[in-house]
Amino acid sequence: MPKAHNPRHGSMQFWPRKRAKRPYARVRSWSNGKEAKLQGFAGYKAGMTHLLITDNRKTSLTKNEDIICPVTVIECPPLKISSARFYKKTIKGLVLQGEILAEKLDKELARKITLPKKVKKNFDDMKEFDDIRVSVFTQPKLTSIGKKKPEIFEVGLGGSKEDKLNYVKENLGKEVDIADVLQEGEQIDIHAVTKGKGYQGPVKRFGVKIRFHKGEKTLRGPGSLGGWKGQGHFMYRIAHAGKMGYHTRTEYNKWLIKIGEKPEDINPKGGFINYGLVKNKYLIVKGSIAGNKNTIIRFNKAIRTNRKIPTQAPEIQYTSLESKQR
Repeated sequence: MPKAHNPRHGSMQFWPRKRAKRPYARVRSWSNGKEAKLQGFAGYKAGMTHLLITDNRKTSLTKNEDIICPVTVIECPPLKISSARFYKKTIKGLVLQGEILAEKLDKELARKITLPKKVKKNFDDMKEFDDIRVSVFTQPKLTSIGKKKPEIFEVGLGGSKEDKLNYVKENLGKEVDIADVLQEGEQIDIHAVTKGKGYQGPVKRFGVKIRFHKGEKTLRGPGSLGGWKGQGHFMYRIAHAGKMGYHTRTEYNKWLIKIGEKPEDINPKGGFINYGLVKNKYLIVKGSIAGNKNTIIRFNKAIRTNRKIPTQAPEIQYTSLESKQR
């Protein structure tokens, strides 16, 4: 008989399966954009729906035909730039040289950090630097999720060193709109924290096979614990029960179908289930996205784009206003 395909249970690509430290992801690399603007943004996951679009993929079997496309809706209130961070390249990588805060900051930011009374540094003090990044914070008070405490994270900038400095001088302390960062039809990388599933067994956690009814001892457990005799411990690769979910995950090259400006075009009757009404500009991204509703989703300009995905957004024929549970 031919050998049955039986891959190991639980991808080693994601080891160690550590739970995230905070509900929003940390981003460590950025695309090299030519324009001096933010290379990423963030929004709150509202829910899923589906569209009827005209397929504009060149090599698709359904080219120029109307197809159903599942999409995720992300509400994107404007971000505010709170500070500029200056870095110097060293042998150990980028090292922070200094940070310049905006003169006026929102009072809601005090819920997250301790606000300084006076701004001590200015741009003339920062002479030697190789890179500039900005620290931004969200405005959840503009949404309907019932939250005031903002999230703070760092975002990279595009352009040359001089362009970055000019951009920071002009926009420090100001709002940044989603339309100033992304365009319809381009590809984005999604950074999110997955849903937490709690304590789960090895069948659900790793997908091990349920054993035959005459199996010894347990039925919903691993068939072998490995070479443990005389050692007194099990290898970490054995599929055991434990906490599942709430991991930081990145999904590359998601297709940005639409940047919507009118919330009434996407809001279902009564709002999205477990979310509410979308009040700000929103994104429509093809496919599902990791994370629970109401949680923040970070998305950046794609680092390695897929040539098979069109650079132009498809034409939308119909938008379903029935909210999905996922």
